[in-house]
Amino acid sequence: MGKLTSMLGLLLTHPLEFRTLVQFYLYHEAKRDITAQQEHPTSGWDRTSMRRCWEFLDLTSRSFAAVIKELEGDLARTICMYYLIMRGLDTIEDDMTIPDEKKQPILRQFHELTVTPGWNFTENGPDEKDRHLLLEYHIIVEEVNRLAPQYKTVILDICQKMENGMADYAHKAATNGTVYLETIADYDLYCHYVAGLVGEGLTRIWSASGKEASFLCDQLELANSMGLLLQKTNIIRDFREDVEERRFFWPREIWAKYGFNEMKDMYEKGDVERATWIQSGMVLDALRHACDSLDYLRLLKNQSVFVFCAVPVSMAMATLALCFMNPEMFQRNIKIRKAEAAQLIMRSTNTREVALIFREYARKIHHKAKPHDPNFLKISVMCCKIEQWCEQNFPSFVILSERGRTYDSADKRTAIFRAEEKRVAERLAADPRNAPLPQDLFPWELAAYVVGAMLLMLGLSALIVWVMLKFIPQA
Repeated sequence: MGKLTSMLGLLLTHPLEFRTLVQFYLYHEAKRDITAQQEHPTSGWDRTSMRRCWEFLDLTSRSFAAVIKELEGDLARTICMYYLIMRGLDTIEDDMTIPDEKKQPILRQFHELTVTPGWNFTENGPDEKDRHLLLEYHIIVEEVNRLAPQYKTVILDICQKMENGMADYAHKAATNGTVYLETIADYDLYCHYVAGLVGEGLTRIWSASGKEASFLCDQLELANSMGLLLQKTNIIRDFREDVEERRFFWPREIWAKYGFNEMKDMYEKGDVERATWIQSGMVLDALRHACDSLDYLRLLKNQSVFVFCAVPVSMAMATLALCFMNPEMFQRNIKIRKAEAAQLIMRSTNTREVALIFREYARKIHHKAKPHDPNFLKISVMCCKIEQWCEQNFPSFVILSERGRTYDSADKRTAIFRAEEKRVAERLAADPRNAPLPQDLFPWELAAYVVGAMLLMLGLSALIVWVMLKFIPQA
């Protein structure tokens, strides 16, 4: 009834958004039903313990549950378990009611406890929202031990790296009373521990599954950037909530130079202009990961994996555009509208469309930028880098439609392209041997150069040996 009422209100106040949501509910069907009989061998739905894990996923994940369930084959179950392990670790790290002397050994041994049959944790504070996950963690342990060895190895390795980083920050917080991140480098390192490592683990799992190329697991810098873009977006959006709970993630290097002594001063002092300059600096820092994220998406070939990665980063760009130069962010937690989220989900199906989404929101950010903002020039440059990436990889004069590929006649590059086409056609008509070779053939000319160079080196080596034997007296 509540959903019907909200949809009716949306129809009256935002009819275009209402249409978008109706389209989403009618045409965007789930690609996979993990409860179906034929999916049981890979989803594990026929086991009571795995069904409980899927319930935990729905209870703890605000946005990832749906895209995780649509992953192909055993990837869905694997990523479900990966997410729940990370959520359990994060729940212990976040719980301020656990004394540091007790928290430290649990965090640093979490990768071992995760495979210890029967282990669970009952000492979370009563207000910890995900404590139920740790109360029944023995169910997670049971299903983790059923994972394929190649997946289990990756997950436990990432868990060990992450737990040590979290334990270090938790110890600093307990020792100093609170933790301020001083520099952008400290900020990057923290985000690497809590999100970049997750991206690394996902990338290694994609490769291990065989659904993505084996070389993908070597692109860890790009995977880290994907994680940092998502984490930094969440940190920007959740500013007010984090500060009120004494979690200070914004690096002092960005905000202290504007005359604020504490992060709460940004909303208590009433200096909205300087606060938005700091906000601008945080968005600028997040945007430097945008092009790396697009490069990462270009490497993916499996559609379900692509959608899993593309939807969150598209929403991250939308959230950054919403937060940028928006003073409301300092007062409450703001989110993109449901219709906008639905539209992003429907659009995020290929690299070109995601690149266009990035470009659209980069333009919105640039449009909102103010010349008197100290970050104005850097924001402009960063938005232009996203424009440049899109233009380099998907030139705007090439138009893709249902009729096929056409070209924008108003764009001067079309005339250049047509002239080049004509020149090639004339050369081919004059001599068919001028036809370009297929690009997938072996480059014989390059091979000839390589072989020739090797023969030359062998000849020179033989000549040097002969000279030494001929003219240098033997002892």
